Amino acid sequence: MTDDGKTFFERAKQILRSVENAASELMERRGTLTGPLRISAPVSFGTLHLGQALFGFLARYPGIELTLELDDRFVDIHGGGYDAIVRHGPVDDDRIIVKRLSASRRVLVASADYLKRFGNPTSLQDLGQHRGIIYGNRGAADWRFRVGRKWVIARPQVALRVNNGLLMRDAAVAGLGIALLATFLLETPLKKQMLKVLDIGAEAEGATIYIAYPSIFARPGKSAP
Repeated sequence: MTDDGKTFFERAKQILRSVENAASELMERRGTLTGPLRISAPVSFGTLHLGQALFGFLARYPGIELTLELDDRFVDIHGGGYDAIVRHGPVDDDRIIVKRLSASRRVLVASADYLKRFGNPTSLQDLGQHRGIIYGNRGAADWRFRVGRKWVIARPQVALRVNNGLLMRDAAVAGLGIALLATFLLETPLKKQMLKVLDIGAEAEGATIYIAYPSIFARPGKSAP
């Protein structure tokens, strides 16, 4: 395809997308939602929680053609052509509308086998002597803890760096190291005593789950949903 052809193709896609959006808005005003809907969400949260919510939504509005893409990368809502993105962490883009869905607490966890072999850390200083399972999209500096009015970063030895919470959880269950994970990942392993929450006398920095979408979906005179 020539450069002119590529330019025309991208412009044509934008026009078709505008037509689809206008049709969806018209149907919404009539009481029915229909048309394509493309959403990006993190793999772990989407797998464990988002799917069930969307299944009910699709059953209620069968005219929606949903494309759900699970990706732990911080995707570009405009460049990627998404109607909405769900993110576990801040969304820094003043071109879009960002809404808070829920707060997420994070805790340090390890298996009984790991603690038997390497000991149980009881302070921030102890973490430096332990093996850590690190979330790759944030790095070791992600281990931030509140001490009084200050934030302190703990830097464990890296046993594994990976960009997926479910794999981090499974690695911790396997005894590979200590992981700092959101509690929405831990219901089953904690209930079955596959992992233990560690108390080091400091609270880990939490995170927030957000949904973001282009401002064109906010109608004049109405607040965004």
